[in-house]
Amino acid sequence: MSPPLLKLGAVLSTMAMISNWMSQTLPSLVGLNTTRLSTPDTLTQISPKEGWQVYSSAQDPDGRCICTVVAPEQNLCSRDAKSRQLRQLLEKVQNMSQSIEVLNLRTQRDFQYVLKMETQMKGLKVKFRQIEDDRKTLMTKHFQELKEKMDELLPLIPVLEQYKTDAKLITQFKEEIRNLSAVLTGIQEEIGAYDYEELHQRVLSLETRLRDCMKKLTCGKLMKITGPITVKTSGTRFGAWMTDPLASEKNNRVWYMDSYTNNKIVREYKSIADFVSGAESRTYNLPFKWAGTNHVVYNGSLYFNKYQSNIIIKYSFDTGRVLAQRSLEYAGFHNVYPYTWGGFSDIDLMADEIGLWAVYATNQNAGNIVISQLNQDTLEVMKSWSTGYPKRSAGESFMICGTLYVTNSHLTGAKVYYSYSTKTSTYEYTDIPFHNQYFHISMLDYNARDRALYAWNNGHQVLFNVTLFHIIKTEDDT
Repeated sequence: MSPPLLKLGAVLSTMAMISNWMSQTLPSLVGLNTTRLSTPDTLTQISPKEGWQVYSSAQDPDGRCICTVVAPEQNLCSRDAKSRQLRQLLEKVQNMSQSIEVLNLRTQRDFQYVLKMETQMKGLKVKFRQIEDDRKTLMTKHFQELKEKMDELLPLIPVLEQYKTDAKLITQFKEEIRNLSAVLTGIQEEIGAYDYEELHQRVLSLETRLRDCMKKLTCGKLMKITGPITVKTSGTRFGAWMTDPLASEKNNRVWYMDSYTNNKIVREYKSIADFVSGAESRTYNLPFKWAGTNHVVYNGSLYFNKYQSNIIIKYSFDTGRVLAQRSLEYAGFHNVYPYTWGGFSDIDLMADEIGLWAVYATNQNAGNIVISQLNQDTLEVMKSWSTGYPKRSAGESFMICGTLYVTNSHLTGAKVYYSYSTKTSTYEYTDIPFHNQYFHISMLDYNARDRALYAWNNGHQVLFNVTLFHIIKTEDDT
């Protein structure tokens, strides 16, 4: 029970005691329970009408009980008896008043005790609240300390994760070493079963069979382009680089021609590795500046378009001399019919499995592409094919097995969009995408020996692999 309720319960209990005492004792004092009063001499009969009666009772402002007594009617005959009765009644009332006073003092004392208890309980309540607040503060402090500890431990988690990862790697390494050891053991056992000469003969036989198979391959049709492989990043945004498709297997020289105009310097490298490292083997100073980036090296000579003309030049690397030059009749030049990127790319020289080619446009063919097969020695046009594809709409083009493949753009989203077969004099629209990684192609040529496309892509020298569809000759084919 809370302190206010305790105080109220104590007061109500005290008042109940007083009411019970008055209801039992007071009537007997004033004659309400009986009509007889005992006297020393006589026993006088008093009727309710003539006797003393308690009219009402109440409490004064201090909480003491007040009784109102109504005296009976006076008569001469009962004066003495009534006097005695009055004195007795007064004495009893006085005793009753004293008892009530004592009870009142006890009540006041108990009330003060209750008030004291209430104060003490309020103090305890405050202390409990303080303890609770202190507990929260203490818990908060402990929580903060724990959080700081956790913050100190957090950097250890990546370390533990790394330990776990390292453990996995070590397990993988062990497994790979175990597998490799098994493979090496198997190879060693197999080698031990044959002598070196026998193994050498087997390799030669395999190589011969592969060469025979390659000879049976007819010209293939382009099916897919993959890559690119970035070989090097060098030079300006425009340029050309190439190898000789007719060179021997041991001859892997690379030629490098930066920019599309106002240049005559050709740089030579002995191999792709030297090209990547920048180790030049020789530099050639051409007698004429070139136009565009569509040059080709074929059978030891460089073929290029002379600047501001439609003249084709054949230059020998071995002798350092011009071996032939010829005007390509009606061919547009100097940005009259270039590819979409411009750069004086009017005349594109290329080579494939069949021979040397020139791709250009003429007014007679309404600016559409013309394909001409050239004599590699005299540069004479051996035969020409007129297509219906606008030269200025082409991004780039290249020849594979006598078929011209044209890209729709030199920018992002480029794909081989159109092809023209010189064998059947027919064309078709194709959809062969390739990844234009550096977003601007200014040179794209096929190399029949490498079965790859050489490209200059925004200052990057890259290679694309090609997938061709072949038909294998049989002995019955004529």
